[in-house]
Amino acid sequence: MKFIIKDKMKGRLRVHMCQNHMSYEEADILLYYLESFEPVSSAKVYDRTADAVICYTGNPDIIIDRLRRFHYEDVKVPNGYLERSGRETNAMYQEKLVDKIIFHYARKWLLPYPISAAYAGLMSVKYIWKGVKTLTKGKIEVPVLDATSIGVSVLRGDMKTAGSIMFLLGIGELLEEWTHKKSVDDLARTMSLNVGKVWLKTENNEILVDSDTIAKGDHVVVNVGTIIPFDGTVCDGEAMVNQASLTGESVSVRRTAGNVVYAGTVVEEGSLIIEVKEVSGSSRYEKIAQMIDESEKLKSNLEGKAEHLADRLVPYSLGGTILTYLLTRNVTKALAILMVDYSCALKLAMPVSVLSAIREAGNRKITVKGGKYLEAVAEADTIVFDKTGTLTKAQPTVAGVVSFNGTNENELLRIAACLEEHFPHSIAKAVVDAAKRKNLDHEEMHSEVKYIVAHGISTTIGDSKAIIGSYHFVFEDEKCTIPDGMEEVFENLPAEYSHLYLAIDNELAAAILIEDPLREESADIVERLKSVGISKVVMMTGDCERTAKAIAEHVGVDEYYSEVLPEDKAAFVDREKAAGRKVIMIGDGINDSPALSAADAGIAISDGAEIAREVADITIDADSLDEIVTLKILANLLMKRIHRNYRFIVGFNTGLIVLGVAGVIAPTTSALLHNTSTLMIGLNSMKDMLPEL
Repeated sequence: MKFIIKDKMKGRLRVHMCQNHMSYEEADILLYYLESFEPVSSAKVYDRTADAVICYTGNPDIIIDRLRRFHYEDVKVPNGYLERSGRETNAMYQEKLVDKIIFHYARKWLLPYPISAAYAGLMSVKYIWKGVKTLTKGKIEVPVLDATSIGVSVLRGDMKTAGSIMFLLGIGELLEEWTHKKSVDDLARTMSLNVGKVWLKTENNEILVDSDTIAKGDHVVVNVGTIIPFDGTVCDGEAMVNQASLTGESVSVRRTAGNVVYAGTVVEEGSLIIEVKEVSGSSRYEKIAQMIDESEKLKSNLEGKAEHLADRLVPYSLGGTILTYLLTRNVTKALAILMVDYSCALKLAMPVSVLSAIREAGNRKITVKGGKYLEAVAEADTIVFDKTGTLTKAQPTVAGVVSFNGTNENELLRIAACLEEHFPHSIAKAVVDAAKRKNLDHEEMHSEVKYIVAHGISTTIGDSKAIIGSYHFVFEDEKCTIPDGMEEVFENLPAEYSHLYLAIDNELAAAILIEDPLREESADIVERLKSVGISKVVMMTGDCERTAKAIAEHVGVDEYYSEVLPEDKAAFVDREKAAGRKVIMIGDGINDSPALSAADAGIAISDGAEIAREVADITIDADSLDEIVTLKILANLLMKRIHRNYRFIVGFNTGLIVLGVAGVIAPTTSALLHNTSTLMIGLNSMKDMLPEL
């Protein structure tokens, strides 16, 4: 496609696409096309000017060549991406805001006063009626105060003040609605499904296929720890399904043949065969958006307190107005209190601050499922790390296979991959990837596979029982033995690797050596977390004591626990909370989900198991642990902003009341300063708190 390079500097290009008009859809397609190209670190597309700003690494000629080959019709955009981009929503609210401002000042300056006053009187009916309805419910809340201030201004014939109050209230409502909708849409979009592969059930087998190839009526297999990819009906199997992503309830429900299941929920125990009823992701998105919009999850404790405080202050404002009039018999001084209240600013600034922080976290690839979790992160003093996939890299690899029964190492690896490919864990993926690299074909050779969380896998191959898993599972639970004469080999297995054991007919067949190196930034992250308010860092792992101790000393954690089970992690979190500590849990596996649920804030690494991401309150989609520190800093800054806003609102509005009662400023001036300050606080609360990327 033709384009013009308008600006070129190292790491940044600004181009103009040669077309008369760029639609919202075209802008989103171009943005997706650019962001899906690896050298592009970030991109922005401006539909009104048909411009694109591209930040990149490497050679700019590669970017330019890619743009030359760009055609809208050739780009395959993921299902639902265009419908949920938010571009059209932002443009709509921007136009509404501009139209409201232009209309207000055009009416004020161009229309004759009688017509302008008549219009203001007509518009006041909406606010007055809302206040009356609130009173009929036996409540004296913010709508009553708004109705009273507007009504009194109208009765006094001061239509300019009434018009100004309604204009500023309208701007505040529009900004809050815009920020709220955008935050909800961003969060729902991030929580929407991104399932690449699914197991398709055929007459004789299970085949791993692309999710795009699934049609209505197909049967798909969903195993433990796996996300349910489509709405459907269970036709076989039994499982406990976690529906937290749709209902907000973390208690799993039992699902058997005939029950309906929904996309985005996760199998905690058992397995299901599901007949697909809905292949589109739109139903999932709409359910999430509705759940978020109606849920109290979006509200932190401070938000709730601000709203309740705002409503509780209304009777005092009205009482102060009446008392001032009775004492002074001066309507102007009484109106000085009525025109100024704390509630508008409190109700606007607090939720806008929180929702903006959620949006800002999303820009850093951090999904926060509610304001209260940001507050929990800000208050947290203890952080618990699972080792595998968090402190260590999310992509462990197979370093080698040690045979104990004389079978060829490749054959043993093929068997292990055949078992492990059904289950979502970083170690399982390492085994499957190792077999793939060696071109080892591992077609189904086993009966039904049973997965025991945090232990291993058990099945039957022919007439032989095959198990694969941890030392605890293979040797202590299953009582497997080491072949005669191989004890020395077993004792001398390299200590620098984690070990995955494969046993056939209760005898050790192979030890698979897993290289799971620490993230380079792990030690630095622990130190930085302590500098931003975390006083206790804990590591928990299923590894043996020797391995756990070495890693703990290298990383610099305060405490570590080895050979722990899922219930041990959750119990530790509960003990810390009972001791009065605020706890963050960070994990990525199926075995971390109980602790993630128990923590004040559960954080999942996005490369981990689906159930961890669904159960967690926060998901981090990043290549390093730096975003954990970023999240903590953002949460701290949010709390500071909220407290700073609170102090300013109380101080500034108290000053206006004092000046008004003293007769220094008129009620119209008080109203203007009050509403302007409310608007400015709202706009300031929408600003990013973290420095630019």
